[in-house]
Amino acid sequence: MKRFKGFVRKEFYHIFRDKRSLFILFGMPIAQILLFGFAITNEINNVDIAVLDHSRDATTGEIINKIAASKYFSINEFIERETDIESVFQKGKIKAVLNFEKNFSRNLIRDNTATIQIITDATDPNTANTISNYTSSILRNYQQELNRDIQLAYQVLPEIRMVYNPELKGVFMFVPGVMTIILMLVSAMMTSISITREKELGTMEILLVSPLKPVLIIIGKVVPYIFLSVINAIVIIVLSIFVFKMPIQGSLFLLGVESVLFIITSLSLGILISTISTTQQTAMMVSLMGLMLPTILLSGFIFPISSMPVPLQVISNIIPAKWFIVLLKGIMLKGVGIVYLWKETLLLFGMALFFIVVSVRKYKIRLE
Repeated sequence: MKRFKGFVRKEFYHIFRDKRSLFILFGMPIAQILLFGFAITNEINNVDIAVLDHSRDATTGEIINKIAASKYFSINEFIERETDIESVFQKGKIKAVLNFEKNFSRNLIRDNTATIQIITDATDPNTANTISNYTSSILRNYQQELNRDIQLAYQVLPEIRMVYNPELKGVFMFVPGVMTIILMLVSAMMTSISITREKELGTMEILLVSPLKPVLIIIGKVVPYIFLSVINAIVIIVLSIFVFKMPIQGSLFLLGVESVLFIITSLSLGILISTISTTQQTAMMVSLMGLMLPTILLSGFIFPISSMPVPLQVISNIIPAKWFIVLLKGIMLKGVGIVYLWKETLLLFGMALFFIVVSVRKYKIRLE
């Protein structure tokens, strides 16, 4: 045990004397969570739009004022002709044009119907769809104000209630995903590089024939990164709560346990990567490309898994990040406990055990 403690202490010394490793371990996660939390969002604010008002009456003026008063839109330009619409979009700044028909107010009074054409720049389909939905919502509210004194014989009034994220904040979706990516990449990448460095320098074989068993050598390599990754997880959770106002509806203790389990799973995956890598550069490339793309694409972080082809849905089940995101959203947003999350917990535990067993067996075979 004394030898094992000395080995772990040596690993801590190796990490803390390397400033680049410290920056990757602590600087990169903080920068990423702040950058992703603030920059990546599916919400829109102060989007520049243009107005083509053929009517120019009191009603169109009132609608334009309501749209301009919202936090979502900023009326950047008033255009005179329909032929100007394409040139406005080509400049790239304007994302939508509101086209009011001629005699808007008169048609509304006489025919009870008037038309507003919402033209959006669909080079970004998600933004275009969001702009049209927000604009339509403002117009529906205005229509309800006009008809508040009119009683219809039959009315179907849908009542919408958003649970867990009533304000539809995009950061509530991105923070769990970013936390997963950071812990996965940092844990797996740093562990794989650390072990591969020993192999590249020729010291791994010396360690394996030392009095310490291969299992203890692997554990000794991993223990410092478990400790440092836990600190990373704590920092990310604190930033989520105090900077992004992310609620923690469930148990903090359960959140901590699940985070440690995912960290161990990621570290064990890093050990497995080290068994197939002969250089630090190879380990880094495999960690970045082999983990980053599947984690982003197949974990449900950005793209819903249910919309994917069936083969990709099946493959996503072997991505540890998928199950950790489910755990994070369940604990942080829904406030559920282990009663509902035990399956995901067992899957992560099984993956970690599998990666560790395979890695240790490979290193034993090398020793023999």
